[in-house]
Amino acid sequence: MKSIIIGIAGGTASGKTTVTQNILEHFKKGDVTVIRHDDYYKDQSHLTFEERLQTNYDHPFSLDNTLLYQHLTLLLDGKSIEKPTYDFKIHTRAKSTECVKPTRIIILEGILIFEDVKLRELMDIKIYVDTDDDIRFIRRLLRDTTERNRSINSVVSQYLNTVKPMHNQFVMPSKRYADLIIPEGGNNKVAIDIIVSKIKHIISTKTM
Repeated sequence: MKSIIIGIAGGTASGKTTVTQNILEHFKKGDVTVIRHDDYYKDQSHLTFEERLQTNYDHPFSLDNTLLYQHLTLLLDGKSIEKPTYDFKIHTRAKSTECVKPTRIIILEGILIFEDVKLRELMDIKIYVDTDDDIRFIRRLLRDTTERNRSINSVVSQYLNTVKPMHNQFVMPSKRYADLIIPEGGNNKVAIDIIVSKIKHIISTKTM
């Protein structure tokens, strides 16, 4: 079995996960593995909680791309990995890992996955989810206050001080590497159909 890697990038709360979920609906559960770049934030257990709060999670340096590249390479070689998991409430890696087995389709999702050339070179399809900045901010505000126990003030401050500047510096420019740009995210049914057809075509050519 030869695996293919689908990269799904885009700004924070752009709808990457919705696009991923819509793609999953067209394939058998055991045929697809989803790996989120967020789980590869660097371990910060050596720092105090206050120091961890200062981390710029929207800068490429916050991510362990070396480990991610190694893991993707192992999966492509047909080997299982122990994927790290990240706890956003304590701002460091959780002690538990997740065993991930190789599957026919690997979806890699994250805001900065196109910024790293070595990761890009592993991808068979690169998709950028393009959503209006105001909509993304509202989605992030609702998500972080309800799911990650953040205060409104902290979310707004982080967005203005790091998220928006880093988006303009790193995320948005990486759009030029995309094979397909999807406006309106997961609500764009035509784009989803095109992606699914392309994935099936690549799979068929790799298994011939």
